Amino acid sequence: MAKRIDVSDLDIYYGNFKAVEGVNLSIEPRSITALIGPSGCGKSTFLRSLNRMHEVIPGARVEGKVVIEGQDLYGSDVDPVDVRRQIGMVFQRPNPFPTMSIYDNVAAGLRLNAKKTSKSDMDDLVERSLKGANLWTEVKDRLSRPGSGLSGGQQQRLCIARAIAVQPEVLLMDEPCSALDPISTLAVEDLMMELKEQFTIVIVTHNMQQAARVSETTGFFNLNGVGQPGRLIEYNPTEKIFSNPDEKATEDYISGRFG
Repeated sequence: MAKRIDVSDLDIYYGNFKAVEGVNLSIEPRSITALIGPSGCGKSTFLRSLNRMHEVIPGARVEGKVVIEGQDLYGSDVDPVDVRRQIGMVFQRPNPFPTMSIYDNVAAGLRLNAKKTSKSDMDDLVERSLKGANLWTEVKDRLSRPGSGLSGGQQQRLCIARAIAVQPEVLLMDEPCSALDPISTLAVEDLMMELKEQFTIVIVTHNMQQAARVSETTGFFNLNGVGQPGRLIEYNPTEKIFSNPDEKATEDYISGRFG
C-alpha cells in the first residue's frame, strides 16, 4: 500500500552543522515527486532523512517531524530498521551484492528480514520482483549468475527489484539514472511510471528533463550561500514549476542562469 508522507519543520544536522533547514511538504501516495537543485543544497540529505538512512553518518540528527499515515518515523518507540523496511532506497550507482547471484540479490532483503519463506514462495517472489522491475525476460535463464555481470542499466533495475521485493510502501531514488546511458535511463523512467501505481516514489535528480518527464510534483532546493543550510524554495505541481514558477530563484535555476 502506497503511503502519504507529511514533513513539518524538518531541520537536519551533522554534528553542529545544519545541513537542511525548515522543510515543510506533503508527498502524495501513488505519485512521483522529484527533488531538484544545485549540488550540495541538501536534496539527498533530505531524501535519506525520509527513511533514516542519513543516520548511518555519526552525529546526524533531525528536529521536526516525518509522518507516514499518522506514524512519526522519529518517534522514540520507532526502530530505524523497521523504517528502512517500510521505505526502500535505490542509490545513484547500481550496487548489487557482487558475490551474490541475480536470484540471491533479489532474495537478500527478505532473508535479512529473517522472514521464513519456502523455496517455492521465494521463487515466486523473485520472479514477481524481477517482472516488477522489467528485468525478468532478460535474466530468467541466468538467475544463478552473479548480479555484477549485468550491464549498468540491468544492475540498476536489479537493485530496484531488490528494493521492491520486501514490499515497501515508499521508494526513494537518489539520482538512479546518473550513471546510466540514455537507453537504460529511459527503461528506468518507464519502470518508475509503472511502479507509482503501487508505491509512493520520491526521486532526486540533476536531470531537469527527467523531473519534467516523470514527476507530478517537484521540489526545488537551494542554498543562500556557502556554509548555509539547504532550504526548500518551492514545491508545486511539476508543470507549474517548469512553466510558471512562483519564485525567481526557481526560474533562474531551471533556465540555467545558475547551478
